Amino acid sequence: MLRFVDDTFDPELAATIGVDFRVTSMNIDGNRVKLAIWDTAGQERFRTLTPSYYRGAQGVICVYDVTNRSSFDNLDHWMTEVETYITKGDAVKMIVGNKIDMPNRAVSREDGLKFAKRHRALFIEASAKTKEGVQCAFEELIEKIIQTPGLWESDRPAFRLGQHTANANESYCGC
Repeated sequence: MLRFVDDTFDPELAATIGVDFRVTSMNIDGNRVKLAIWDTAGQERFRTLTPSYYRGAQGVICVYDVTNRSSFDNLDHWMTEVETYITKGDAVKMIVGNKIDMPNRAVSREDGLKFAKRHRALFIEASAKTKEGVQCAFEELIEKIIQTPGLWESDRPAFRLGQHTANANESYCGC
């Protein structure tokens, strides 16, 4: 997240403890898109914190370390949690294999791709250190969200300039 939002990378930076939150915006296909990004801790001791952060999410990115097989194996838990707690049924899911710049790969690209397909998720490999794939991952996720109108269209009628305002006895109810 820090590489994407702040364009920084610190190899000495400790893993997220609890939750980190950032807001940023970017242009996608000529449209300005505002992103609210929650980075939740992946460690076992913080798992009870994360379910509430799925509520209302339009997209979820689960990241694993390609040099650490156990981080990949933990994806099963995270995807079960996503599928349990996400409130928008058609939310876009993405699996990202990170640290592709490292020499000692423990998880093949094929394993990552198979896992993503099994969970109907997008897949990309990236390196937060070199920036490779980071921007692309977010752009691809956002483009897929934009292509899924149920994720971003309002559930309530929009108020437009020139539209009459409702009287006290009028209702927006369709019955």
